Amino acid sequence: MVYPNKFEGFMIESQDKWSDFSKKEFDPKPFEDYDIDIQVEACGVCGSDVHTITGGWGPCNLPLCVGHEIVGKAIKVGDKVSTVKVGDRVGVGAQIWACLKCKNCKADNENYCPHQVDTYNAPYPDGTLSQGGYSSHVRAHEYFTFPIPENIASEVAAPMLCAGITTYSPLVRAKIGAGKKVAVVGIGGLGHFGVMWANALGAETYAISHTPNKEADAKKMGAKEFICSKDKDWAKPWAFTFDLILNCSDMTSEFNLPEYMSTLAVNGTFHHCGMPDKPLPQLKVPDFVPGGYAMSANHIGSRPEILSMLKLASDKGIKTWVEKIDISEKGCKEAVERVYKNDVHYRFSLVGFDKAFSRQ
Repeated sequence: MVYPNKFEGFMIESQDKWSDFSKKEFDPKPFEDYDIDIQVEACGVCGSDVHTITGGWGPCNLPLCVGHEIVGKAIKVGDKVSTVKVGDRVGVGAQIWACLKCKNCKADNENYCPHQVDTYNAPYPDGTLSQGGYSSHVRAHEYFTFPIPENIASEVAAPMLCAGITTYSPLVRAKIGAGKKVAVVGIGGLGHFGVMWANALGAETYAISHTPNKEADAKKMGAKEFICSKDKDWAKPWAFTFDLILNCSDMTSEFNLPEYMSTLAVNGTFHHCGMPDKPLPQLKVPDFVPGGYAMSANHIGSRPEILSMLKLASDKGIKTWVEKIDISEKGCKEAVERVYKNDVHYRFSLVGFDKAFSRQ
């Protein structure tokens, strides 16, 4: 590898062999005035990585390096960069570029920019394909590069940059705080963040899961009560209770959604954080009528929300429940296969980048 003209990453070459990674060089986008080169030291393994490489979300560009929960050291900054200096520890999430000129961008909704570029598997305006963080380096726009608080370890911070913000953003946009009741459905990689954020924001927080053995963990994360959705008539005692349901499950296709919605307070919202491969169960308008329910979803979060999330985590001592895996062909394979099988205790972070890549 000859940095800065070439980066190196663990890439897949076929969705039929989606867990077979090999180390390859790739071309980063041309370096511009607002760009930052980051030497990666940790990268979370997100469900999105698995949805992409397996074809669950459709065909992808190949060869592809995934990973969009990235923390590392800034080693080069563009002439117009003002918020990061060489040597700073910074992070990058699931979005790496936007026009920053449109109506959405100017309203702190750059995560809904029609011209946005995802951190991997997306073309830049010049045609360069974005490649992710299972790599030696990433090149990111300053606006999508975030200082990491000193008291948050890199492997802990990394999963916050996608899973964390995906659950934090809908909570703050719904003005969740003291006096509100929030239920988090699905206590996994996304849901464990949902419980911790809702509790930290002051809401009365409940965990809903079909897995009874998640109860102890959920209560350690801050849930006041644990509700097992495998129990018969589980929803009846909770009718008209929750201001917001944060659905973090990957199994929504199997839900009786009207049953879940029946636990919402009048005008409450059932909000989807995850993006499963399978479609939602069929619903009819009358299913929304009993409480004037709403349904919504989100795409990650904005820069101000990410900065406030990291500050909250720093101030409150919130830590990702994470297992570390050394990055390598074998390590990447193990990580994505275990995520695919749901064999993960909340989140993985790939580490050991200095050993895997030559540093120039």
